[in-house]
Amino acid sequence: MAANDRPIVTRKGEGSSNTGQSGGLRLMTGVGPQNTPAAKLWFGTAGNPPGFRSLPHHHGEAETGAYVLSGRARVFWGKDYGEFVDLSAGDFMFVPPLIHHLECNMSTTEELWWLACRTPENIVVNLPDIDDALLAGYRRA
Repeated sequence: MAANDRPIVTRKGEGSSNTGQSGGLRLMTGVGPQNTPAAKLWFGTAGNPPGFRSLPHHHGEAETGAYVLSGRARVFWGKDYGEFVDLSAGDFMFVPPLIHHLECNMSTTEELWWLACRTPENIVVNLPDIDDALLAGYRRA
């Protein structure tokens, strides 16, 4: 049976880390071109250790959907990353294409875990880093 004639399962622990990353953010592909015949979809997990934040980045032409599995996140965007939204377990978020942003784990003791989905794939364009002092309420672990 051909791979495109049946469902493809990625078992726990078998995801691929061979995908775009943002400054130490742990992205793992569950469904994507790294490990399935998927050509127009990327779906995976993202893990932020306590007090971690990503580099400023955008996702090119990709639309992004995210769901917070556990933890507390703050996503910054806008001029000098002065705008933000807080999310916690159970919250969904949509990020339009080309929006410069970064995400922070607001806890210094607990991990933050996301599910993320992008079309057409996991595009990550890292941007120059900024000083933590610009990020309202954020502190590293």
